[in-house]
Amino acid sequence: MAKIEWAAAVREALALLDEVGLDGVSTRAVARRLGVEQPSLYWHFKNKQELLAAMAAAALERHDELPVPQAGDDWKAWFLENYRSFRSTLLAHRDGARLHAGSVPDGASRERLLQKFAFLVDAGVAQQDAIAGMLAASRFTVGSALEQQADPDPDPDPDEAAVAGQPVAPTHEHAFEAGLLMLLTGLEGVGTAAAARQH
Repeated sequence: MAKIEWAAAVREALALLDEVGLDGVSTRAVARRLGVEQPSLYWHFKNKQELLAAMAAAALERHDELPVPQAGDDWKAWFLENYRSFRSTLLAHRDGARLHAGSVPDGASRERLLQKFAFLVDAGVAQQDAIAGMLAASRFTVGSALEQQADPDPDPDPDEAAVAGQPVAPTHEHAFEAGLLMLLTGLEGVGTAAAARQH
């Protein structure tokens, strides 16, 4: 039985994802792309769930390569850029949001998450607010990407846009930016209110 490299298997699995979508990914299909028998994948993945977890982690590498925020950085600017990067990473692969949903960070990803949390706390955000804010922003970002991948923006209709007084639905990106800013404003407001209560 031929032994395959872990990285090659994950790379081919992500390529398959981009071609056929998440529902078309299977250990059998990945093995076929690699030119090996399905049991060869069991060197690295006991089942499909382990393969999907490895794919999700690999797909997130682009986001994880961003520098971790440092003391003195503007936490509000970082907050916005962090979740913009997260969203663009999810959108980089077909069904990327579905692939990521429900995954649990471990290893280096978990360590980076803890460093980001510590950065917010050091910047003056209360611990519980930092946890809630990061969790809310993460879930909102995944949901935004999921909606966009399930129902992409239609091509703009110039006739529809020309109708005076008719509200035009925002694009997915515009809706994401508006929602992310609301989350940031809420997180900032909680801190301001807490500080006011202490005086």
